[in-house]
Amino acid sequence: MPRMPEGGFAGAPHNRGRGAAAEVEAVEWLERQGYAVVERNVRTDAGEIDLVARERGTLCFVEIKARTGDLYGPAIAAVDARKQRRLARAAALYLSWHPTGDPCRFDVLGIDPGPDGGWEYTLIRDAFRL
Repeated sequence: MPRMPEGGFAGAPHNRGRGAAAEVEAVEWLERQGYAVVERNVRTDAGEIDLVARERGTLCFVEIKARTGDLYGPAIAAVDARKQRRLARAAALYLSWHPTGDPCRFDVLGIDPGPDGGWEYTLIRDAFRL
């Protein structure tokens, strides 16, 4: 399990900095799992897509959430129905710009602090459908 960087995500100066650090860790972890990154931080009028990647012929829209503690539950719990709808709208716009006949899905990757000072990754493939 990767060790938490010195200062962890909490060492970044603000939430955006912590989020960027978490995304770097997440992308590296996903690549080790076999994902091939297509684009990162895709901005649309409907919202941002953290990661567009391919895994075994499937185009994946990946939402990445990281937590530095467990006060509010696991990171994946932050991807509620509202966030899912926003991501689905952003993905629809993305697909209108980049049409593909490939199957698509929504994945969620949660990054939480582990008991040994490293990170625990929770990946849910095909996490929701709309």
